[in-house]
Order: sequence, then C-alpha cells, then structure tokens
Amino acid sequence: MPAKKRRWVAKVKTDSTHPPRGLFNKSASAIARSLTSKKVSPKGPGSGMRMLTYYINRAGKGLSASRRRELEKAKTLLHERLEQSKKKNASTRKKNRAGNSARPTQSRGKRKTTAR
Repeated sequence: MPAKKRRWVAKVKTDSTHPPRGLFNKSASAIARSLTSKKVSPKGPGSGMRMLTYYINRAGKGLSASRRRELEKAKTLLHERLEQSKKKNASTRKKNRAGNSARPTQSRGKRKTTAR
C-alpha cells in the first residue's frame, strides 16, 4: 500500500503579503503592479515574487494553460521590476558611499569641549 502524501503546502499560512481577493485572476501587468506595491508586499517586490511562485505551485495541475501563461508572464514582469529596484538601490548606495567619504568623521567617544 503506497504511503499517503503529505500536503504541507495546505498548512502554510503567511502574514507577510496581503494580496487582494481575485488578484491572480487579473492580467499579468495588474498582478505585477499589485505585488510590487508596499500595501500588498510590505517587505518589497521579492516578497511578491515568492507569493506568486507559491500560488503557481499551489495551484499545480488545476491551472489552465492560458492562466499559467498569464501568471508566468506576471512573474517575468515582476522579475524585471525586481532587477530595476536592485539596480536603483545599488546606484543609491554607491552615491551615498561617495558622498560620505568626503565628510569628516566624528569620533564615537565623548565629545571634547573647549573653554571659550
């Protein structure tokens, strides 16, 4: 007798993303736009990407071919937005590092005061 499969994915509950009801039935661009918003994915677009991947995996064979194509397209759009935000953050950090190197550093100890 074959062992009963455990469906661990059915027990997963998350509170990190808050997709609106029916989001995954919309167009790819609407899904990507929504999953990159701070309201839906407070931890950023990476969290939205994980939620979309989770949904696709969870739906499994129950997805029609057209719906799967639309969700994969949304995944591609989301990946592009994720890469854009990474590039933007990297350039901002680079600018901040360049700006900070010209500033004089403050000592971390007690501040020395001079009598006037």
